[in-house]
Amino acid sequence: MAMTPLKILQDHKLRITNCRKEVLDTFLKKQAALSHADLENTLQNDFDRVTIYRTLKTFLDKDVIHKVLDDSGAAKYALCSHSHEDHEHHDHDHVHFKCEKCGETKCIEEATLPKIELPLGFINKETSLLIQGVCDKCS
Repeated sequence: MAMTPLKILQDHKLRITNCRKEVLDTFLKKQAALSHADLENTLQNDFDRVTIYRTLKTFLDKDVIHKVLDDSGAAKYALCSHSHEDHEHHDHDHVHFKCEKCGETKCIEEATLPKIELPLGFINKETSLLIQGVCDKCS
């Protein structure tokens, strides 16, 4: 079954609002990491910046989206690809790819990160790797 904004909200037991549906629809259409500014530019005629910010915060808290490593300095977010049932076994340790031509950053779930042993006393919260190059659409 294809992911739809309504299904994502229902799976995560979130209240259905127009802003939440539109933000999810934007992520599904773009299939790339988006910043708050990207969403604000796309949805500015429908929702104010605070509403979009609160929606992103809720989605982060409920594991609908995750933060994406990017060299732009702006926080970017991407939809989590796991189903809600897999929530307990899911982490966000995966590769991100940023295209030098179109500027889009995408999650590469197929690539695995090596296990990194940290010195005693260090606690790993999240591991990220950013690869830069040319994406399949631009090559």
